Amino acid sequence: MSTDKFRRCHDVTKKWEGGWSDHPADPGGKTMYGITEAVYHAWLTKQRRPVRPVRAIDMAEAEQIYFDEYWLPCGGPTLAVGVDLATYDASVNSGVSRGRQWLLASVGEADHETVKRICARRLGFMQSLKIWTTFGRGWARRVADVEAKGVAWALAAANDNRAVVRKQLDGEADKARSLVRKQAGGATGAGGSGAIAIDQSAQLGNWLVAGIVIFTFAMFTILIIRAVINARRATAYAQEATYA
Repeated sequence: MSTDKFRRCHDVTKKWEGGWSDHPADPGGKTMYGITEAVYHAWLTKQRRPVRPVRAIDMAEAEQIYFDEYWLPCGGPTLAVGVDLATYDASVNSGVSRGRQWLLASVGEADHETVKRICARRLGFMQSLKIWTTFGRGWARRVADVEAKGVAWALAAANDNRAVVRKQLDGEADKARSLVRKQAGGATGAGGSGAIAIDQSAQLGNWLVAGIVIFTFAMFTILIIRAVINARRATAYAQEATYA
């Protein structure tokens, strides 16, 4: 069952999937090693085996499910190094159909750019979910880790010179830090604009002031979230650069 490509990608994914979980906000419900009870029961039925609680799943079963239900359907064996990780982890986390959709919408440039595009689309989808407020912090760390590793793998596959790869990864970290500074500065400016709107409430209608404050707060929140995401990316890229 196991292949080198699958093992390398899955070692990253399983770190983020963890062990037992039954979070009330998670629509997947009871989960063990990242496998939901519904997926486990469907797989056992397909194997003509009696169903049992997902908490009883063993690691070998979990990895077989990942291989059969996620790695093969997402096209992992045929994908370029780095792109395979980004597509596979997205498929595990958000479904194979979305993982493939983000892949197909992202191809066309160098493999490391494809990785970045997949991860950007994935994050955009995640931020649209109501449960982002609950799981967003962990998701941002996970996607940043997958992006940085995928980019590092793709760059290394295309270039044998480790110093060149390290320089490119450091460059990605610097670009992410620059975005953090820009977005944090924009958030500060948005906060100041909100304060001005409140101070000028005597000259403006209450409904207009309320609208300005709501809009300003929304912009402030968006910029802060983006700054946090890029801070995670900067950290992940810097870490991968030390390994290159």
